[in-house]
Amino acid sequence: MPIHPTAIVSPKAKLADNVSVGPFSIIGDNLVIGPETKIGAHCVLEGNTTIGRGCEIFTGAVVGSRPQDLKFKGQTVYLEIGNNNIIREYCTLNPGTAEGAKTIVGDNNLLMAYSHVAHDCRVGNGCVLANNSTLAGHVTIEDKAVIGGLVAIHQFVRIGMLSIVGGCSKVVQDIPPYSTCDGHPARVYGLNLIGLRRKGVSHDSIKQIDQAFRVIFNSGFSAKHAVEKLEAELSKSEEVAYLVNFVKTSERGLARSVAKS
Repeated sequence: MPIHPTAIVSPKAKLADNVSVGPFSIIGDNLVIGPETKIGAHCVLEGNTTIGRGCEIFTGAVVGSRPQDLKFKGQTVYLEIGNNNIIREYCTLNPGTAEGAKTIVGDNNLLMAYSHVAHDCRVGNGCVLANNSTLAGHVTIEDKAVIGGLVAIHQFVRIGMLSIVGGCSKVVQDIPPYSTCDGHPARVYGLNLIGLRRKGVSHDSIKQIDQAFRVIFNSGFSAKHAVEKLEAELSKSEEVAYLVNFVKTSERGLARSVAKS
């Protein structure tokens, strides 16, 4: 696969076999790019950035540029991108901020056009960020979460695995795993049943997750007391145990529910 003659590739960059680089793209000194990755036209890849195998980066993406954080004073920071990611047109991905800090994107993710992954974020595996999804600093997106278009996520928020956040939502608190959420600010509407079934979660486990959601969101208990009740009374599936731990470790608090019963 060719490197276009108009591309500027630093001789210090480490490109594996079969990496292609499109017209007018720029590859900086400290790039490490895995096999069979394709860089489109007019892309800028810089900083201490590692990109895995089989990724596709489309026109105009800017990957690894300095973080958009006034605290950043030139520390040595990193961006790590895994395998088989699709990064569409004009996406921006920034590294960490503190000395040695990293932004990490896992495997098999789709970042649609104009998505932004800010400094110190963690994106898991199999996630979808639709057009103009915007992650502030220190956001965590867990595996197989789906973020709708034009969603803005506040710094330090966690988005739980297999959750869906509807388009144009404003997310200021943690989104629980397995949920569907929407709104301004985002609220929990119920379970992501389609995602749970696709993952192969059993009918009994889905029923237990539903019971857990009712205790957490509709019982009137505080998060602490809801967790205590679930740990004491509900026969926990693996998924419920994960949900309970997510609630216990939430620092920003959970998004509220719109359900009444």
